[in-house]
Amino acid sequence: MTVSLDLGRRVLGGAMMATLLTLLWLQSPAVRAQQKERAVNLYSSRHYSSDQELYDSFTRQTGIKVNQIQAGDEALLERLKSEGKASPADVILLADAARLWKAQNEGLLQPANSALLRTAIPQEFQADQLWFGLTTRARLIVFDSAKLKAEQVQRYEDLANPVLKGKVCTRSGTHPYMLSLLASIIAHQGEQKAEAWAKGVVANLARTPRGGDTDQIKGVISGECTVALTNSYYLVRLLKSPKAEERESAARLGVVWPNQMNSGTHINISGGGIARYAPHPEEARRFLEFLASPAAQAQLANSNNEWPVVRNVPISNPELTRLGQFKAEKLSVSDFGKHQPAAARIIDRAGWR
Repeated sequence: MTVSLDLGRRVLGGAMMATLLTLLWLQSPAVRAQQKERAVNLYSSRHYSSDQELYDSFTRQTGIKVNQIQAGDEALLERLKSEGKASPADVILLADAARLWKAQNEGLLQPANSALLRTAIPQEFQADQLWFGLTTRARLIVFDSAKLKAEQVQRYEDLANPVLKGKVCTRSGTHPYMLSLLASIIAHQGEQKAEAWAKGVVANLARTPRGGDTDQIKGVISGECTVALTNSYYLVRLLKSPKAEERESAARLGVVWPNQMNSGTHINISGGGIARYAPHPEEARRFLEFLASPAAQAQLANSNNEWPVVRNVPISNPELTRLGQFKAEKLSVSDFGKHQPAAARIIDRAGWR
């Protein structure tokens, strides 16, 4: 009996010791670091509720939680610069090629070193493995077909025609969407012609620029202006509106794919890269690779009315596909960034507030 009790004590003591060692191991810095690596910290300027469904899908597939901070492009870039090496950001998603170029130029990104991303995403939508386009959108011209003919607004250049004086609506010239469009015009035609265009548009404005692209579309619908610029997904969003009045009004608008006879319609992107000081670079790479997967690309197209950058991805979005096929400009998206400083100076000189 004594031997049995002693053996029991030794067994019990061994079990307790094993439990204690396990608890200590679980609390060790190495294990805590491993546990923390099951998350990716996302800084995103994409403000679309449908994106959360994608992130939840990524978590279900990988077990990696997505912690998201949302802000505007500029605010996120300033935050990254101020945080420096202490930044918790793993992935940066921005809604404009010019802002991605700026993040690259300011040393806020690190190479993804991903063969999958390099292969899946067309070369014109990536920059030295530092950032990758994930969706595309087109800069359209919408107009009141009762007041204008499509032939009058076939090119971006037509918006500067004096015949349209007092008829044009745009958002602020300093907005990234407008700066990128102007940067593409600089790339195609040079600074002198781009500045003449900007001054011509300003002379034709129906009102002081304000609001987003949806406001420009609604300005045409209400009669406040006759023609406007908008990104394609804003128009599709109205065509899919739960409000019948909005759907019907949007459907009556004339829509033009600009510059089909020369440079092609301006294309911009939403994309992302891995933050320079990412604490979880492997998880960040997996997250970007997930966003480039056919399933995620299709979901982005179907839910947020953008086109996938990955080729041959089937989508199911009747309102988007109803816009039809078009010739897109062939510029590399990194070119938009290179011409941003010149575009900003032109906007300032033109008084395009």
